[in-house]
Amino acid sequence: MNYAVRFLFGKVPRLRSGAVFLAVAALGIFVSGCNKTQATTATPVPEVEVATVEQRDVPVYSEWVATLDGYVNAQIRPQVSGYIIKQNYTEGSVVRKAQVLFEIDPRPFTAALDRAKGDLAQAQAQLGKSILDVERDTPLAEGKAIAKSQLDNEVQAKLGAQAAVESAKAAVEQAELNLEWTKVTSLVDGIAGIAQVQIGNLVGPSSNLTSVSQVDPIKAFFPINEHEYLIAQSKGNASSSEHTIRFFGTTVELLLADGRIYPQKGKVLLADRQVDPNTGTIRIVAAFPNPGNILRPGQYGRVRVQTSMKRDALLIPQSAVAQSQGSYQVAVVGKDHKVNMRTVRPSETVETMWVIDQGLKLGEQVAVGGLQQLREGTLVAPKPAHLSGEGN
Repeated sequence: MNYAVRFLFGKVPRLRSGAVFLAVAALGIFVSGCNKTQATTATPVPEVEVATVEQRDVPVYSEWVATLDGYVNAQIRPQVSGYIIKQNYTEGSVVRKAQVLFEIDPRPFTAALDRAKGDLAQAQAQLGKSILDVERDTPLAEGKAIAKSQLDNEVQAKLGAQAAVESAKAAVEQAELNLEWTKVTSLVDGIAGIAQVQIGNLVGPSSNLTSVSQVDPIKAFFPINEHEYLIAQSKGNASSSEHTIRFFGTTVELLLADGRIYPQKGKVLLADRQVDPNTGTIRIVAAFPNPGNILRPGQYGRVRVQTSMKRDALLIPQSAVAQSQGSYQVAVVGKDHKVNMRTVRPSETVETMWVIDQGLKLGEQVAVGGLQQLREGTLVAPKPAHLSGEGN
């Protein structure tokens, strides 16, 4: 534009007044066009979604890695030795207490029972003869018709016969038990495992045939360190405190391996009898209802227990916090709509919210999302964020 003015007024000083007027008008149109171009190319103020720092009481949870195990685990072993001739259950299915799982060849035990019954009959016959001898010779001995020593021998024989009968009866009972034990039954209601033997295998009392686990309810074992255990005990024994929660007997949650929260709530039952000297931890046992046998022994998860309550905590959405090299930053949008990048110290998470212990004040507004594009002092146009599920 300066060049144009110099051209019109400096280079051509003798222009007529009419020509000068036309030149000035053309210059005005040129300058106006330049201003419009500059206005259309000005950078627009970016819109930013913001959330207000809120305050409320939030529960504080502690989490530990847990291993699931059956409430009762029964090792199924035979009481007698013999050959497996039948498997009566489906592996991995639900079985009931006293249900027959395996059958051992009963023929040797049937023969042993028959022999024991024969021995009992023989002993009973001998006892009957001894009783008759004593009854017959007692009056004869009193009348001195026979020697008293003969009667004494017969009485002793009667006592021996009575003992033989009792022994034979015990042998029969044992033989009946052995025959009954050829049908190996489940000791508890639960899930039966994979069979460890096959048809035709020779088994004995040391053989493990399978396992049955009662899984409803199911136990969760998790270790806590000695310091946490002492805190839990002191809180549990406190007479009254609004800031603490009872640990033993309290409701606990189970987080599954895929991140889902198990819908059934459990309870902490007990602590182990000792602290492990190698790890400095003590095992805690919790129990969870398990309808449908969804949970199985050997699974891993995380047990979450509410251990305290944080009063008047400040919360913001997790999406408002940026993490970089161990530090956490938020973009605070001031009343002048300018961005102030601020370092904060977060602590617990509550659903999709983050508790901020230091760096923010109640009522301040923070940018939600897109923090990488924001810089200190950036002018923005804030608008309320629509946070689905956050803060609920």
